[in-house]
Amino acid sequence: MCSSDLVNVALDRFDKIHKHVSLGCGAVNLSRLGSAAWQNQLARTKKSIESIVEDLITIYSSRRQPRGYSYVGDNEFLDMLAASFPFDETPDQRAAINDVLCDLDKISPMDRVILGDVGFGKTEIALRGALKVIAGGKQVFFLAPTTILTDQHFITAKNRFGDLGVKVELLSRFRSKKEQLSVLDKIKHKHADLVIGTHRLLSEDVVTEGLGLLIIDEEHRFGVKDKERIRLLKKDVDVLTLTATPIPRTLQQSLVGVRDISRIDTPPKERLPIKTTVQYFSWKALKHQIHREVSRGGQVYFLHNDINTLPFYHEKLSNFFPLLSIAIAHGKMKSKNLESVILSFFAGNIDILLCTTIIESGLDVANANTIIINNAQNFGLSQLYQLRGRVGRSDVQAYAYLLVPAEKILSGVAHERIQVLQDLNDLGAGFKVASRDLEIRGAGNLLGSEQSGQIASVGLELYTQMVDRAVKKLLQTESGLAPEDIQVRLDHIEQSIPESYIHSSSHRLSLYKALGTLPTKEELWEFRNGVEDRFGILPESVLNIFRNAEVRLWGQLHGVEKIEHEQNRLRIQVKDASRLNHEKLVGWLCEQETPLSYIPENTLDYKNVPPEMNAILKGLKNLEQVFTVYG
Repeated sequence: MCSSDLVNVALDRFDKIHKHVSLGCGAVNLSRLGSAAWQNQLARTKKSIESIVEDLITIYSSRRQPRGYSYVGDNEFLDMLAASFPFDETPDQRAAINDVLCDLDKISPMDRVILGDVGFGKTEIALRGALKVIAGGKQVFFLAPTTILTDQHFITAKNRFGDLGVKVELLSRFRSKKEQLSVLDKIKHKHADLVIGTHRLLSEDVVTEGLGLLIIDEEHRFGVKDKERIRLLKKDVDVLTLTATPIPRTLQQSLVGVRDISRIDTPPKERLPIKTTVQYFSWKALKHQIHREVSRGGQVYFLHNDINTLPFYHEKLSNFFPLLSIAIAHGKMKSKNLESVILSFFAGNIDILLCTTIIESGLDVANANTIIINNAQNFGLSQLYQLRGRVGRSDVQAYAYLLVPAEKILSGVAHERIQVLQDLNDLGAGFKVASRDLEIRGAGNLLGSEQSGQIASVGLELYTQMVDRAVKKLLQTESGLAPEDIQVRLDHIEQSIPESYIHSSSHRLSLYKALGTLPTKEELWEFRNGVEDRFGILPESVLNIFRNAEVRLWGQLHGVEKIEHEQNRLRIQVKDASRLNHEKLVGWLCEQETPLSYIPENTLDYKNVPPEMNAILKGLKNLEQVFTVYG
């Protein structure tokens, strides 16, 4: 594409312009003007979306069938669990707990996604739902992608359920073969209420006859085979999915009626923002930062993602801090050794944990409030964000140090990625603004990870719009015509926003864009009232833009793909002849001096309509009698 190439877009079709939000911060590959590449990509994406959405709707429609049993209404155990919660529930947390408990009271199985930032209390919500199911005589499986995360959930569950008589078991590679067989036997004979495990829980030798609730933490991190087994397990049980990866609100709203989602946007009130610093690697600075943390009784993560050179850093740290306990943790260690190190760190017996990215999810150690990430330029924004979330889990000020080598010149992408994280110190801010990387991953999580490539190719905004249309089409909430499928030609009527009315060009363009995306007449006129409240009484040319949008909505409602006005004649082209009420149409055509004529194929001519917006809208209103309105 040359710098001199131009694409002209009519102002009333400015909704065709979309901001391209894609993975990473690199350049976007552009299609050549005049080629079919872009249309082909849109067609592929549309086909993929329709397939995914159709599968989702089929799955979730089948889940509307009664589960065949109900959970007891006695909430004594739930009240005891709530009373023992050591923190104040946030409003979002309370709402999510209520959502889950209400789902479990329904006759059809639950399928809910709990969406919340790291440390915002998703696990507690899951445990409340688990207890209701256990009290109803069913088993609960709590599935997590890593052994460390399952260990963390196991410890949390044992602590929370300790006084309630709930039998909690762990099934992962940290358990010996003998221990695993014992847990399998307990599951089979209903002697285990809550089983927390990795993909080992998905094995064929795990009996699922007593399963009532499946809790899945970060489902996108499981492999293809595991996801297939999860899909089969989901069919007949209640399902609760936990994720810390953001999903855009617009996409969430598009999937209303397909998936149930509870968001936790508010952090615990005692939580402090993590102070994040980017700095060159310096042993002098690191000694000071580590000393400050341990001198206040805290613990430190030192992340170096190269197993081969971990011993070098262990030796250096041991020389600097001979009185401190320093341990190594990485994924290639023997299970028992790794478990021993992790549990020691949980217990506060290790001052510095020298580790790889094995800590990325799962470690929730309130006493560890300094993390040092070496060679931070090698990590993606999503991964850096998750790693930083290992600290700041209490009311103590936490610190994150992103180290880069002094001799290395960072690429523009790496520099921007690190800078974004440094700038986002406010609680939850990174969760929102890191959408360049995270929201696309989140959309992929919600619809299937393979969708991330499709999103990256067309941009998140357009992709979300296409999902919305696919859902509405399959749920039969609209005619099947999208706004861009409808041509409206009213060239002789002035439609523009004068600079004298709205001075800002960006505001004017935003208004043009919004008018092409409003889905109902009610929302259109509500939007009009908002514009009028902000900028004053609408000039006629601006009012005509709203009326033009109303004409387009009329066409969408009646399955009309083209509306034109010229020489006092209103001409409309119907996409589907079945939308016409042929009996009424013939009756009107047979009247003497009728203003209506019919032109094959499926085109209506309506005469004596002056070139004024109100007259055109009145003409369309008159024509409604020959249509069968969808829905």
